[in-house]
Amino acid sequence: MADPRETRVLLEHAEDPALRTIDGYRGYGGYATLEKAYREMEQDEVLKELEDSGLRGRGGAGFSMGKKASFLPRGEMAKYLCCNADESEPGAFKDRELMQRNPHQLIEGIAIAALAADAGHAFIFIRGEYAEQADILDAAVAEAYEAGYLGKDILGCRRDLELVVHRGAGAYICGEETALLDALEGKRGNPRLKPPFPAVQGLYGGPTLINNVETLSNVPKIVANGAEWFKGFGTEQSPGTKVVSISGGVRRPGNYEVELGIPTRELIFGLAGGPEPGHEIKAFYPGGSSSPVLTPAELDLPYSFEAMGEAGSMLGSGSIIVADDRVSIPHMALRTARFYHHESCGKCAPCREGTNWTVKMLERVVRGEATPMDLDIISSVQQNIIGHCLCVLGDSMAMPVSAMVNKFRDEFERVIAEAGMPIAIVQGAPEALGAAT
Repeated sequence: MADPRETRVLLEHAEDPALRTIDGYRGYGGYATLEKAYREMEQDEVLKELEDSGLRGRGGAGFSMGKKASFLPRGEMAKYLCCNADESEPGAFKDRELMQRNPHQLIEGIAIAALAADAGHAFIFIRGEYAEQADILDAAVAEAYEAGYLGKDILGCRRDLELVVHRGAGAYICGEETALLDALEGKRGNPRLKPPFPAVQGLYGGPTLINNVETLSNVPKIVANGAEWFKGFGTEQSPGTKVVSISGGVRRPGNYEVELGIPTRELIFGLAGGPEPGHEIKAFYPGGSSSPVLTPAELDLPYSFEAMGEAGSMLGSGSIIVADDRVSIPHMALRTARFYHHESCGKCAPCREGTNWTVKMLERVVRGEATPMDLDIISSVQQNIIGHCLCVLGDSMAMPVSAMVNKFRDEFERVIAEAGMPIAIVQGAPEALGAAT
């Protein structure tokens, strides 16, 4: 059952297993918005509704979805829409639940967004490890084709949309939008140099709109109820609701849908139950493992794009990972660095070399072989990575590691002095907080 403190929009009726089927989805009014958009609205009307709503991308960057769609040029050239379902960020599992429980909501959102962008071809690039969710999507797409919501001459409106579910091969880097495009084209998933941006030259060289699962799932709700309705939730700069994944040192980990702007403390202590009895929060990632960690002093900040940014971090994918007082921050930094070093494509030197050297230096710290001067070198290396890579993968390691060294320097120095502390293992913690060995 939903917690009364939640504001369920995307997860409404999520407990009903019938929602996976087209009949169950239509029983709750599903696809009525698609019919409205295709039969009663012009492309510009749909696009304006999305722009006016202020919907910001829910995949990490937080850029205006409608504005992004408006960048696609007009004309008869082939245009594409790509749904980024390559949810590989440690701590993130919201898109998995949205696809598993309500796949038709995503399909309807894709079809309406494709109308706004004038795209005739769409792809769902899903993480390879999400085999069950991919099967569910395949079945839902087949139902949508059979019902006439996809394919040729949708609803007799002389518009076509072909939708393909494409399974990835397990590379974190393919969550980066241009690496995703290369993977879809059958190439190795490497980021592309920008510009040109995908809106101008994307998949197969054509204009391409790329949004993630949660972003596109919001589209039917906005077009059905209007931009002003959507802006009635959240804050002025962060309108709408957000599905937040909470994991780590809390008693009730899971996905919670809330209005943006809710106090972060309410999320962690209210909905997720706070840390286990007898323990306190030491730090938390507010937006997945790529976001700079915050401390208990920031728990009373609103959970919004602007507030997290002003605090020196970011809301990111909306994935909170909590570290309690049993977690060693230096070991957590090493675990984070190892993940991004392993997942780096190696295409650009700042990321390839910077992640490698960061891992080596943090290994020296936890073995007690480093000196306090090494901490200054670690911080310097991170600053040489941030903003100097082809994509944000290098930054995704450098920002949280830099924040940990700066905010918990005394703990790093203590670990060095004590020749390495044994790592704390937190029951149920995500990989980012796991053992350093």
